[in-house]
Amino acid sequence: MDTFDIFSFLTLLGGLAMFLYGMNTMGEGLEKLSGSRLERILEKLTSNPFKGIALGAVVTAIIQSSSATTVMVVGFVNSGIMTLRQAVGVIMGANIGTTMTSWILSLTGIEGGNIFLDLLKPSSFTPILAIIGSFLIMMTKSSRRKSIGIILMGFAILMFGMETMSDAVAPLANNDDFKNFMLLFQNPFFGVAAGAILTAIIQSSSASVGILQAMCDTGAIPYSTALPIIMGQNIGTCITAILSSIGANKNAKRAALVHLYFNLIGTIVFMILFYTINAFVQFEFFNEPANYTGIATLHTTFNVCATIMWLPFMKLLEKLAYISVREGKNAAEAVNDEFTVLDSRFLSTPSIALEQCKNISVRMAECSRDTLKLSISMLSKFTDKDAEIITENEEKVDRYEDKLGSYLLQLGSKNLNDEESKSVNMILHCIGDFERISDHAVNIMECAREMRDKGIGFSKKALEEIAVFNSALNEILETSMTAFINGDTELAKSVEPLEDVIDNLRTEIRNRHIKRLREGKCTIEMGFVLTDLITNYERVADHCSNIAVCMIQIHENNFDTHSYMTELKAVDNGEFSKKFGEYSRKYMLT
Repeated sequence: MDTFDIFSFLTLLGGLAMFLYGMNTMGEGLEKLSGSRLERILEKLTSNPFKGIALGAVVTAIIQSSSATTVMVVGFVNSGIMTLRQAVGVIMGANIGTTMTSWILSLTGIEGGNIFLDLLKPSSFTPILAIIGSFLIMMTKSSRRKSIGIILMGFAILMFGMETMSDAVAPLANNDDFKNFMLLFQNPFFGVAAGAILTAIIQSSSASVGILQAMCDTGAIPYSTALPIIMGQNIGTCITAILSSIGANKNAKRAALVHLYFNLIGTIVFMILFYTINAFVQFEFFNEPANYTGIATLHTTFNVCATIMWLPFMKLLEKLAYISVREGKNAAEAVNDEFTVLDSRFLSTPSIALEQCKNISVRMAECSRDTLKLSISMLSKFTDKDAEIITENEEKVDRYEDKLGSYLLQLGSKNLNDEESKSVNMILHCIGDFERISDHAVNIMECAREMRDKGIGFSKKALEEIAVFNSALNEILETSMTAFINGDTELAKSVEPLEDVIDNLRTEIRNRHIKRLREGKCTIEMGFVLTDLITNYERVADHCSNIAVCMIQIHENNFDTHSYMTELKAVDNGEFSKKFGEYSRKYMLT
């Protein structure tokens, strides 16, 4: 192309589209590869500002987006997982981490006749990465290898888009009108405004810096123009976090403002100092044409200098946020709602969202377990206070199921890897069983209430039998819940043999009760209570079995429950028979 025409412009837009898509794809692949480690990295935060900065930089370098990191931070603060003080350090680190992209893109500008330097140019190795990436995506079943393939393909597309943009704007190198137009942005106010608007539109400072690097291939952009545009890009990237904080609590809004103040005040101070020094020293490079490496250097220098500048004044940055968003008269009205961790902001980072779902599902499991244990204890000592706790817990478990189920359905529609999809399916299946266990806890409590109100009780022999049943039920409950909480599929395999023993216990206790009834040693009224009780016990065991079987099936990719159960209880299944025998002897009625 000798001139820049409509076709050149369309090529430029196409290159930009590939660039943005490649960056997004590479970030998603890196995120999938890191999995829940992102959550664990951020959970290790302390009040140590250096650790927060380092972690913010690492996470941003992994997912290739300071905007995404800051949105996550807003979500963490909104959910109460992170304090505003911790968020300040992470946000500062995110601004350093985002410069990694510009250094990767600077490889495009490598020049020289040396074969080793030529090998470092993306045009030399990205076709190979694309071939390897496509092979891993199409030919392998491992989710980890697929994620690596996605990263390689994303990188190749990103670099191809970068080169396409550079080629599209190449004719502008000899265009005097373009050169004169770019000189307008030497004015710091125009340059900052242009950089901020562009970045706010595409919501990625890394992408807008990449566009600037591509434009530098024309040789028409001096550093005097590039500098204010880069400064503006750092301000424009704040729009994503600000939009994300809409509808969030006050601390989350403060976290978004910390990001804005860091970049806005940092830009003002940096530019005042730079232009003041330049007025006396006259930096020689300032009027030279900018290049890829120079842009990356300016981008990094600003963010590192701004972080160093703010480091002694982190509390001031926090205070500015508090001044901007005041507590108001009803500061005490903020309610500690544990469901705030199911924040819609996390859905764009599925590994983080899934980790929150796991945490909530564990609390739900523990609540169901504790509620059932309390209801069983009421058979020997009924109190209205405990009955009220059981009712409240059952309502709480219902809320868990409603909130968690809705959130998991939203998460399931996202782009998940195989392991994440398995986890979502498992939790979705299990929360229904947790809810039913809490319902049976209420039924058992009602049995205890009826006995208290009518002044009736079990015979000595019935009490002995129920004690054995209680022990067996307690073990299957603990085993299934512990297996779920720890993700222990081997432990889950111990549940089904015990469930069969519990089925036999129910049948035996019922038969013994009928015999006592015939002998006149038990009343019909007491028999109704006993039947209700052991039926609820047996159904709790069924739900424990459902939880364990679901875990095993999803782990083994076997979704045919009937065939699985048939195979499990086959005559030649030695392990099942051995466990069944152990439990039968352990919970034998005398």
